[in-house]
Amino acid sequence: MKVSHILYLASLVWAHSGSHALADLDSLPDRKTAIPRTTDSVPHVQINVVPVPEISEALLRRVSELSGVEIRQTVVSQPGALGFWITEDTTLARPEVIVGGREFAHLHPDGSLHASLSPALAKLAAEKGWAVSHPWADQRPGWGGFVMIFTPVNSDELDVVFGLVEASYEFVTGLDSSSN
Repeated sequence: MKVSHILYLASLVWAHSGSHALADLDSLPDRKTAIPRTTDSVPHVQINVVPVPEISEALLRRVSELSGVEIRQTVVSQPGALGFWITEDTTLARPEVIVGGREFAHLHPDGSLHASLSPALAKLAAEKGWAVSHPWADQRPGWGGFVMIFTPVNSDELDVVFGLVEASYEFVTGLDSSSN
């Protein structure tokens, strides 16, 4: 059995291991709104998308309530983006999937996010219309699940996007976000 196949199977086991966020991969719904176009280079951004400020603010508020997470200026993205940082006193189970520092995800001014998901969840999120792989996702070990999650435009989409952020937090830390 190839190593890549073993790693894929391991990520499936993790995704089904009872984590709070999207514990059942089958619970990820299809995105109903249009899938934004994105650049295929860096900077990796959506094209012609206008965020809903209240939705972005609600997302930031929910992320800031995750245990061991701070909202800071990003160290890896464009000016105006906000990084989701795991505090020093919080364990990192998979430090290799983090792009820079302890920033496991970041919110762009257009409302989209980059986040590190398990490879299985990243693949499913793309299939269901929620995300697209980052152009560099296949260029560094551990980045196979690095995706852009599209801007949520209503409260239902906010719930799904926050679930993906929780799944990223759980994947990177190995912790259950429901213990917050």
